[in-house]
Formats: sequence, C-alpha cells, structure tokens
Amino acid sequence: MPRKLQLLLSLVLLAVSAFAGTGCGSGSSGTSIDPADAVPASAALYAGAIVRPEGKLQKAASTAGRTLTHQADPYLRLLGALQTPGSSAPDFEHDIAPWLGPHAGIFISSGSGSSEAATSRLLKLLEQGLLGSAPGGGSFPFAAHTVEGAILLDTRDTAKARSFLQTLASRARAHTSSYRGVSYQAANGIAFGIVSRLAVIGTEPALHAVIDTTAGGGLSLAHSPGYAKLQTAAPSSVLAHLYANPGAVSEGAGRAGAQGSASALSLLAGQRLLNVSLVPSTSSFAVDVDAAAPDAGTAPGGLFAASSAASRALGELPGESWLAVGLGDIGSTLGSNTQALQGLASLGSLITGSDGSEAPAAGLSVKGLLEGLLTPLRALASGGAETKRDFTSWMGSAGLFAAGTGLLELKGGVVIDSKDPALSRAAVDKLAARLRQDGGSAQRTSIPGADAAVAAHISGLPVVLDIADGHDAGGRAKFVIGIGEQSVEAALDPSSTLSGASSYGTAAATLGEGIQPSVLVEFPTLLGLLEGVGLSEDPSVSPFVPYLRSLGTLSGGGKDLGGGVERFRLVLGLQGSG
Repeated sequence: MPRKLQLLLSLVLLAVSAFAGTGCGSGSSGTSIDPADAVPASAALYAGAIVRPEGKLQKAASTAGRTLTHQADPYLRLLGALQTPGSSAPDFEHDIAPWLGPHAGIFISSGSGSSEAATSRLLKLLEQGLLGSAPGGGSFPFAAHTVEGAILLDTRDTAKARSFLQTLASRARAHTSSYRGVSYQAANGIAFGIVSRLAVIGTEPALHAVIDTTAGGGLSLAHSPGYAKLQTAAPSSVLAHLYANPGAVSEGAGRAGAQGSASALSLLAGQRLLNVSLVPSTSSFAVDVDAAAPDAGTAPGGLFAASSAASRALGELPGESWLAVGLGDIGSTLGSNTQALQGLASLGSLITGSDGSEAPAAGLSVKGLLEGLLTPLRALASGGAETKRDFTSWMGSAGLFAAGTGLLELKGGVVIDSKDPALSRAAVDKLAARLRQDGGSAQRTSIPGADAAVAAHISGLPVVLDIADGHDAGGRAKFVIGIGEQSVEAALDPSSTLSGASSYGTAAATLGEGIQPSVLVEFPTLLGLLEGVGLSEDPSVSPFVPYLRSLGTLSGGGKDLGGGVERFRLVLGLQGSG
C-alpha cells in the first residue's frame, strides 16, 4: 500500500480515536470544557474530538463513517480504548451515555519513551474497531508503564461518571490516593479520577500533570502560543483534530529506539508544530494539516509542505497517471523524506501486526517492493559532502507517478528536475556504482531520449529499474528512476500531461480555497492492480482492503495561510455514500 495512503488512513483513524461516541447520540449538554485546557503544554501528541456531535456534523460523521467501514455504527467498537486492565469493553448506552458530555481528548506526554508504542496501540485499536475484528487484550493505550498519557472525557453528570470510574478502578484492584487535594484511584501505575469535572483515565504521572495544569501549576496546551495559533487557523466543522510536537515525539522515540510515529509526523511537516483537522461530509473526509514554524526558527517542511513547485511538478507527469505526487525542492529534503518513508514502513508493520515476512504465492511482497524502490533513493541521499555535490546539489522539484492497470503495462517512477545537466548526467553512473556497492547490479543501456542510462537489478524487485538522464520536450533536464524502459520514455516524453487532464481540474475544484493539487490517487485502479498481482492478500495490505473498496479518489495540495502557517489539504472521496 502506498505509504501516503496508509498515513492518511492512520491520521483519519487516530483523529477520532480520542473516543468512540461519535454518532452515538446528540442533545447531550456537558460542561463544555475543552480537555486541552487541562492538558500540559508540553504534551507531545494530543487528539481532541467532538464525541457527541449534533445536526449536520452528526449526519456527516455517521454517513462517512458507515461508508468507509461498512459498519452500521462504525465508532462503537472504539470503546475498547476505555477497556482498562481487569475490565471488559464498556457498553455505550449503559456505561457511558448517561454522563458523557460533548468533548473528549487524549494526550501522550512529552519525552514518553514509548510514544511510538502508544501511537501504534491506538492505531491497532482503531483497525480492530472500525474493521470489525474482535479486539484483543490490552486495548487500553496506556497499559504499558513506559507510556505516559491519559484520556480526558467531558461530563454532564459527574456523579455517574465517578461511579463508572470507580467500577473500572475496583476491577483493576485500585487503591485510593490523592494529589494536591484531589482524590483518585490507582493500580499498577494506572489512575482513575475526576479533575475539574473531567473524567481522567491514564497513567498516574499524567493524571498528576492534569491536576497541576488545572490548578494553575503550569501552562495548559490550550493557552500555549503554538497550539492557540494553529487552532485559530483551523477550518470550521471539525469533528476531531490531532496536535503534534514532532520534536518532542522524536526525542521520546529516539530514546526508545523507535522512529515510526516520529517519522510519520516528520513526513507531514518536518519538525514544525502541526495540527491535523478532520472535517467529514456525507461524501468525503477532508484532512487539513496546518503547520507552523517553531519559535526557535523556521525548520524545513515535510513531504506534505505547501509548494507551488510541487503542483507544477505533478502537472508535468504523464496524463494517464492514476497515482501522482509532486514534491518541491527535493534536494534539501531528500534525506529526511527517505528516512520518513523508511520509518513509515516500520510503522505499518506495527499497525498491522505483521513483520512483512509473509509473501503471496507469486513471490511478490509489499515490503520487498518498498525496500527495492527505496534503495536508490537512500543511495542518492546517503553520505556527506560528496553526496551533496554528486546528487542533491543539482536537484530541483520532483514527481512520483504510476500508470497502467496490470503488471505488464505498469509504468511508474521518480522524475527529478535537474538544475545542472552535466552533474545529473554524471550522477547516472555514480548512482549505479553505489548500487553495485550495496549488492545490486547495474549495466549501461540505451533508452530513446536519454543522454545516459543504466539498467539496475535490485533485490526484492521483480522488474528492472532504469536510471536515466535526458531532456523533456521543452528542453529541461530530467533525472528519472523508472520501472522499466517504458516508464523512462513516458516521463521524458509523455503523450499528455496531468496539467491538461480532467482529473487535475476535478482535484483543484475538490480542494477549494485556490489550492492546486500536488497529490492525486485513483483508488479503484490501485485496488484492481493489487488484486491482479495478488498483493491484496499481502499481510501489510489486507487489513486495509475493506477501506480501499470504499474509496474513490484522493486529492491533495497546499497553500500559505499567512502568519507563519501553511496548510496541506487532503480530501478522501468515498464511493457509494449519500
């Protein structure tokens, strides 16, 4: 599965994982407390949601959720997030509805050594709940003592909420404790308590942090400058949002030796603060990724950074492409983006519970394909001053594309604009040498329109990668890594380009706000190809197939909102919705 798709689905799911009540009822007045007012400003990750929406928002959330998941009530199974040690999954109508207010939130503490584990546990819970598989043990995301964080639920009846927490606490064999005059129950590091009319379930240090924050002992997330700035810029009709401090996540993940979730966030926005807003409609999910530079200075953007060059690069790709991605200034971001994609591959294994070792009978595997395709990109990005001179110094914008509906006619590759034709031409042989050093093979070949070309054989790839440098019809130098000779020819001399295709105009209209597309995916074609070559049964893909059957198109693009905030919007169209 393309990692952008997996990341998008993960963010859609993680955004609503704050709690499971969406679509489960309306007319529920609560305290209207924003849980972010009780979360410490240092939190690395925070997801907030309207868990009892009303009116148009409730209809949109319910319709889109049912279309995506094929579940009559797609969110109820997510109550497993409250399945604390010793307890069974709660019943919404009996256990939750009598006291739940409209808002909920969940946070992971800054520097948590296993923020990666907590994120993957949340995603696994979402997969189990929304795909209808039976939840396994340990659904509560903070069951591991090394993961610090808590779930916060707005209440409209604190007495009933307290009774629910006491039931959970008794099943966990908790004891009574107190902190700063607030009484709560705790067992094996997990704490249950009412804090400022919020029901709090999480690790004991996280509950203490909530008490400190509400008592004025520290700045709350809601009042931190970065969070407040991004919330001001957020779109309207937001069902849920995910706020992240990638620097704090990277710090914790680095100590734990796990970089998947940190890489996912870096892929979105580099090391910038970001806020991901989920806006449902009856026919789509829109995800707005708003990113701001940290106070210390501007950091490089991620793979989804807003860029007019990225949109232009996409427009120059072959017009028949069903998957297309445009990237701006790849020379300065190739290393970080390649690392992020590698990290996402690891995160995908955590989400699906597969190590990727199984493969379909045909011998293909998604893991092998991704590793093979990433090999030349790693070679281009690895090293120091020599690598910069030989490779990244001449790189401009870039595009990734895939076309064709079967393995035999499949075309695809990476097309990089060259700012120095002599250097990019020399890079063909230099990259071939790097691939040979890494255990692959490469021989010079001839391709129409190319000034230099080699054919490379890489472990895990059942096809030849042709690496070439040439010029397009406009005389601009292009460096291409293509799946076979026909991919290189299509990149250098396409019969038509996406800028003139109807899919480009449709994507621009879907995105709105004057945003020009830099991401296009047609899921029916993607699914047909996966099924045709047997990869729909691959362990890293099969859990997502039910989603793929519900998807139409993915459109993405970015713009500068001003005030130091950039937006990258992704719109996931749903089939058979209404």
